[in-house]
Amino acid sequence: MTPGVAADGHVQGRPVGRAAGTGDVWLSAWLLAVALLVVVMVAVGGATRLTDSGLSITQWKPLLGAIPLLSAADWADAFARYKAIPEYKLVNAGMSLDAFKFIYWWEWGHRFLGRCIGLVYAIPLVGFWLAGRIPSRLKVALAGVLLLGALQGFVGWYMVQSGLTERVDVSQYRLAMHLGLAFIILACLVWLALAAWPADPLTRLQEVGTPARWLAVALVVLIFCQVVLGAFVAGTKAGLTYNTWPLMDGDLVPGGMWDMTPWYLNIAENLTTVQFNHRVMAYLLVATAALQALIIARQTDNRAARASARLLALAMVAQAGLGVWTLLSVDGAIPIGLGIVHQTAAAVVFAIAVWHLHAVRPGARPWARP
Repeated sequence: MTPGVAADGHVQGRPVGRAAGTGDVWLSAWLLAVALLVVVMVAVGGATRLTDSGLSITQWKPLLGAIPLLSAADWADAFARYKAIPEYKLVNAGMSLDAFKFIYWWEWGHRFLGRCIGLVYAIPLVGFWLAGRIPSRLKVALAGVLLLGALQGFVGWYMVQSGLTERVDVSQYRLAMHLGLAFIILACLVWLALAAWPADPLTRLQEVGTPARWLAVALVVLIFCQVVLGAFVAGTKAGLTYNTWPLMDGDLVPGGMWDMTPWYLNIAENLTTVQFNHRVMAYLLVATAALQALIIARQTDNRAARASARLLALAMVAQAGLGVWTLLSVDGAIPIGLGIVHQTAAAVVFAIAVWHLHAVRPGARPWARP
């Protein structure tokens, strides 16, 4: 019998949970590696958007699209197709072939990375599955992530289509759908990687209370909502307006926030409301993360819960500061470097929030050790 573990499988009156040794370090490491690639994908997606490259490839070829343009005839054909869309006619008329190649390679790289992530996920998944190294409790979820990845490819093309006929950019609603799905996939990967990690044979030290667990859930939900609001800011270019802080051109609450009818259109289409909502949500998130860190510090000595809560609070403050820096640095356009870092940092903050939620769930261990 393990020292300190009663015959009924309890320590200090609480269940031990998974048996020591269950789980697979390599399975977990693979999922974390794919999660890291998704974060890179978010960064590349931000760069593609900020360089106005997303509409440069006007066709969707799931398989043949992986082959880059090689001949002068191929380049001429792709450029001719781009010249037929509104973005070229109204924004980039007279663009040179070399300038087109610049935006083309960004979009091709974005799509190619997506295909690579699919292979990096699918091939090891089959290998782990055939080797019998995937626990039954994770099989459905892991297969579901594969389906989400395939859906993401379709949603990406659905988004691009919105900018090929009547608009000079993509729909902010479809952009939010595309980015939101990427974050859902990231959350699934991080959660499953933590679930696959071998259990600690020692019991957790102290259970996290219900209010803190609900706050952890709220943080994940609110960060996801902030990502969607950020997509609305990016899709409407609302970040180019009201480039002052903490006031919005002299007002704490600017006028004209609900001028559109019906009222709900203001949430995603009124530039003033879009930016205001993104700001207010940032304040709410910083306050909630700080409160959670204080509660966890007072309530439990669970190391994972305490470390993830502190890191999340610090990351939230840093992300808010980065957002303000980006806003104040706007000079006719969003600074590309700051914009990419801000979007990438959002993915990192979200991953930390998922880790924290996993750490405070009922039955969590103080620390995962192989």
